[in-house]
Amino acid sequence: FASLEAVADVVRYEVTSPEDVAARCAGAQIVVNKELPLDAATIAGLPDSVALLCEAGTGYNNIHLATCLSKDIQVANVPTYATQAMAHMAITLVMALACSLWRQGVAFGKGDRSVLEQSHLGALPHVELTGKTLGLVGGRGLIGREVAKIGVALGMRVVVASSSAAPGEDDDGVVVMALDDLLAEADFVSIHCPLSDATRGLVGARELARMKPTAFLVNTARGAIVDQAALVAALSERNIAGAALDVFGEGSAPPPCLPADHPLYGLDNVMLTPHIGWQRVESRQRVVDMVSENIAAFLRGEPANIDLDTGLPR
Repeated sequence: FASLEAVADVVRYEVTSPEDVAARCAGAQIVVNKELPLDAATIAGLPDSVALLCEAGTGYNNIHLATCLSKDIQVANVPTYATQAMAHMAITLVMALACSLWRQGVAFGKGDRSVLEQSHLGALPHVELTGKTLGLVGGRGLIGREVAKIGVALGMRVVVASSSAAPGEDDDGVVVMALDDLLAEADFVSIHCPLSDATRGLVGARELARMKPTAFLVNTARGAIVDQAALVAALSERNIAGAALDVFGEGSAPPPCLPADHPLYGLDNVMLTPHIGWQRVESRQRVVDMVSENIAAFLRGEPANIDLDTGLPR
């Protein structure tokens, strides 16, 4: 935290509940947050001293921007700190799904050594990535482009559905197409769009039904982009081969964790990780350093990088 302490007097809290936010921010000019939901009531309750809210991450859908605007609180995020880490996570999950690595590990952890003893995977999925189709939903952003680059290097055909790109072949050999077409063609569907009113529930029962029964879904973006109940049904009924979720539920990740009796826990064709994609050592240091840069810019009188009138990055 040296870079942060070089630009401001810092008080740190390891865990904060929404009801503790106002008291802990008393007298503060700048608040640094990491994925804690800050709804309208929470932001309205912030002391008048708060002038800048720094989200220590890329997504800021957890912050009620309209209330920030009404209270004249600027908002900054860090869009590039974990681009490669998140891309590597998505590809790692694709690779693990392709060779049933998770299912082998779960079986071994339960004392089932049949795969080791028979020296083959039986009926478990085990396929090469070369020649397979990787479909990226929202894949023209920084992370999506990095995933596409790796996919191409692996010999995969990469297709993208994006509201910011016209259909056709892009300059990097990636083919942009409609979401329905992507879902029908892809062997692996990976989510890379931000969570917004337009993308909440973007992948639901209808979309999952368009996927091939041999296809896998990967979500490292935001849990609520996928209709969780519809996904549970598709996995339970084997309408798709499996899924890997680094995010789930309403937020970006736990906490809160899923209830102990949640049906996802009972499925053998889903991988669950607690939003660890961004948590590489290098990424964690980078996010601290980049938050420090945002604070330094604010103290120099520069506007924060989120335009509250539009809700978009400047």
